[in-house]
Amino acid sequence: MVTQAAMASGTPPVSAAAPGSAGGTGSTGAALVARLGTARTAGDWIGADGRAVVAVTDGAAAREVRRAGAEARPVAHSMNELRSATAALRAAPRVPGTAWAVDYRANRVVVRADRTLSAGDWSRLTGVAERSGGVVRMERMRGTFTTRLNGALSIGSAGGRCSAGFNVTDGRSDFILTAGHCGPAGSVWFADGQGGRRLGTTVDSAFPGDDFSLVRYAGGTAGAGADIVAVGGGKGVRINGAADPAVGQRVFRSGSTSGLHEGRVTALDATVNYPEGTVTGLVETTVCAEPGDSGGPLFSEGVALGVTSGGSGDCATGGTTFFEPVTRALSALGVRLAAPARNAGDPGGGSSSPAPSAGASGASAPGAASPGSSAPVTGARGGTLLARLTDTRTVGPGLLVVAGSLLALVATRYIRAERDRTAYRRHYSATWG
Repeated sequence: MVTQAAMASGTPPVSAAAPGSAGGTGSTGAALVARLGTARTAGDWIGADGRAVVAVTDGAAAREVRRAGAEARPVAHSMNELRSATAALRAAPRVPGTAWAVDYRANRVVVRADRTLSAGDWSRLTGVAERSGGVVRMERMRGTFTTRLNGALSIGSAGGRCSAGFNVTDGRSDFILTAGHCGPAGSVWFADGQGGRRLGTTVDSAFPGDDFSLVRYAGGTAGAGADIVAVGGGKGVRINGAADPAVGQRVFRSGSTSGLHEGRVTALDATVNYPEGTVTGLVETTVCAEPGDSGGPLFSEGVALGVTSGGSGDCATGGTTFFEPVTRALSALGVRLAAPARNAGDPGGGSSSPAPSAGASGASAPGAASPGSSAPVTGARGGTLLARLTDTRTVGPGLLVVAGSLLALVATRYIRAERDRTAYRRHYSATWG
């Protein structure tokens, strides 16, 4: 997203959730869980009808949930038991190619192992699962857990290609928020992918553990349209605030490698053991992604939710993709979403106003959610035709091409005319004898 050509990639338009909206489905479930406690509940999610669903372990808690207008789902294991199982997994030796998260609906901790995992490591993990008393479920998968280095509207460096996520600011300078595995502090980024136009430099990066980084713009500012996520064709989606997602929420991800895709949030606080290191606290989704989509934005109803970390599979066969929560990254880095140009004088800026609740985009049935409100994209690659034609970097080469074409046309017509005149003289010379 950004006018200097680091736009976070595609996502089609739609109506935005107002920052500060209260009483959303996600916030209702979260409030009930907070009130009842982790010994009597085991998470919450958004049901297919848009209602909040809360997992409960006793009848009294179920009655309280129903009185609040949410659905109560009786389960066998409390959140305390589920967290104890994840703690045991974290304490075990790190095994690359594995990931785990709490599946609220199944009331289990699900451990996934990719095809790189050896038989010995699988056996050891299975032993940890068996000692959990049925809380942990093991799953084998075909793909490989990798960081998605390369994507959205792309930004390139010596270390590879990544996607711009969201434009952010600290009140003095503007930055691109992207994935931490894209490169360490000091990495230099270019907007055209060929080292011709310097975009900025990474000034802060966290990976592994977390997966986010800040790229400071070389010019200091993101420019007009800093609150727009580009979708291609001169269109974009306006980002109005930041929030934490809810399990079951419909979400959208953009990236220059695979474009716009959608899916659902399946788990929060997920752990992934990449070959490069372990990242915790991630959002697990069914949205597909491919190498090149790293750092690209996750959002819904105009609300920023995360930046692409990694996953398995691809957009032909599907897969699981993990995202760094945007609220955690903003807090750790001390920045906020860049304000739209129309509010540039507002000291509150982008996300300092009350953030939309996680349920803002899930207050209706999740299937009704959309990316966000439509907005024009200006100043970036893929902008309007007029902007591209009048770009000073294209006018000179364009004029040279036009002039060369005209010269070639004149030369061709001259040669053809001379050839015709010669043939005419030969014909009549022969006739006259």
